[in-house]
Amino acid sequence: MPKKPGLYAVSSEGEETLRSSQVAADDAELLDAYSRAVSNVAEKVSPAVVHIAVQPRGAGGRASGPNQATASGSGAIFTPDGLILTNSHVVHNSRKLTVTTLDGSSSDASLIGEDPDTDLAVISIAGSNLPTVELGDSNRLKVGQLAIAIGNPFGFQCTVTAGVVSALGRSLRSYSGRIIDDVIQTDAALNPGNSGGPLVDSHGRVIGLNTAVILPAQGICFAIASNTARVIAGKLLKDGRVRRSYIGIMGHNVPLGRKLIRFHQLGIDSGILIEAVEPSSPSANAGLRPGDVIIALADQPVAGIDELHRILTEEKVGTRLEIVVLRGGRKEDLAIIPAERPTLAA
Repeated sequence: MPKKPGLYAVSSEGEETLRSSQVAADDAELLDAYSRAVSNVAEKVSPAVVHIAVQPRGAGGRASGPNQATASGSGAIFTPDGLILTNSHVVHNSRKLTVTTLDGSSSDASLIGEDPDTDLAVISIAGSNLPTVELGDSNRLKVGQLAIAIGNPFGFQCTVTAGVVSALGRSLRSYSGRIIDDVIQTDAALNPGNSGGPLVDSHGRVIGLNTAVILPAQGICFAIASNTARVIAGKLLKDGRVRRSYIGIMGHNVPLGRKLIRFHQLGIDSGILIEAVEPSSPSANAGLRPGDVIIALADQPVAGIDELHRILTEEKVGTRLEIVVLRGGRKEDLAIIPAERPTLAA
């Protein structure tokens, strides 16, 4: 007997097949959307990503020989007239910089300024109407969002890798020894040569400058936040350097005894033991001595070297501050005037 037109029940096997087909179609659509996002970003940003070949200076600042190996890194053009953001460690102590763009053209570059403490630098090439990247707002990032890295690992120009923002607000020690705050962690694959290249979001906006990987770990990479890069680039363009203050001591972190903490009602359990004081430095002028333990500066507790560095900003240059030390178990309040820190030697 023929079936009448109407609705018929679908077997459980059929329902499962329909659901599986729908899931597969949804997954394929998501993968296609992901692929389109990465492809569109690569097409938009790659023309502004450059390869930087670096010929270093020889020992003692002498010009390197013609057979000395060159280093390399990446950079991002951020103004139409050829200003490029990159890492300080890429261009530091360089004798000659050569920039190659996506179309294969090469030109000499000049160093505008660098800041080893944030591992950022600005270099320039001659040009006009050059393709540029757009600096995004790294304060609006969320963990888990798409992150795309473009650079030149091992000299392979404009290599694109993708991952996610793994964590925000990390701290990373720069090659100058200072702590860089507000660093972005990503699992986008980075390799030597990616340094200085942009980390971008799904709209192609730069959210960071790739700077470091943790070896031999996989998927743990770091980028200097774009908001940090924007501020530092402005200072480098204005002065060619970033001014920071210093007080002129050598020291190391030491724990404080429980009796001292209780007696002086300290809110910290460590300080900086001064090992040496530079002659004619702010510390020498303030009367600091080897053996003193710094516990506060400018009304802020100092539990170690990193806290001291965070306090010694440009605004503290030439400003009279109170510094608190422990001397022979007694608490001493002294006045100190930090000076501008000398530039890191090439």
